[in-house]
Amino acid sequence: MTSKTEGMEFASASLLRHLVRGVIGFGGLIASLALLPITGPVSLLLLPVGVLALRGCPTCWAVGLMQTLSRGRLQRECDDGQCRLTASPADQV
Repeated sequence: MTSKTEGMEFASASLLRHLVRGVIGFGGLIASLALLPITGPVSLLLLPVGVLALRGCPTCWAVGLMQTLSRGRLQRECDDGQCRLTASPADQV
């Protein structure tokens, strides 16, 4: 049986890359609003930069961070409709 979340991958290739994407994304979103009184509507040009860096939504970025941190450390096993997370064999040493 396949789950609805199978195939949904938000993780990055490395933790550093994911954190850089977060800094650019959240920085762009915050700067676009913070600079609005100073630069006017021109600062809203930073919104698409932030959204693209976060790949659409901040929540997806946060889920991707958790996936990046746990990559290779956790395995999901499903039997008879019951799923559970277990440590990978390499981590059980």
